[in-house]
Amino acid sequence: MQQNLLEEYTDFVDKVTSEASKSSDKMRERINYLNSKNIEMSRLLTAGIGLSGEVGEFNEIIKKIMFQEKTFDVVAHEHMRRELGDIMWYVTQACLALKVDLVDIINGNKEKLSKRFPQKQFNQKSNANRSKGDV
Repeated sequence: MQQNLLEEYTDFVDKVTSEASKSSDKMRERINYLNSKNIEMSRLLTAGIGLSGEVGEFNEIIKKIMFQEKTFDVVAHEHMRRELGDIMWYVTQACLALKVDLVDIINGNKEKLSKRFPQKQFNQKSNANRSKGDV
């Protein structure tokens, strides 16, 4: 019974997986297409994969101080600072890949959140009732 479920699920996963995810040739086609759109895919992949790892490392510290009663001391604080630096390195890689200015990204985010929170303060109602296009 369990073997049948695993086989069915494996078949399902394969069927709902894009060709670019299953085929190196299709993936290369997508990389070439995106490169033609002036996106540096090698940098973008570096950024996405790197961010995932560094955010995980940052969260690991939070997990330990929050749920495992690790002391929050100078060492933990400095470790978090270093991980934030690594995160910023990968954010900058993404900006380079997309040819966007980090200052523009920050200003755009501030503008988006200022529209969402016109009182410049978090509240549940504003957070839940977003304008069209506000993701």
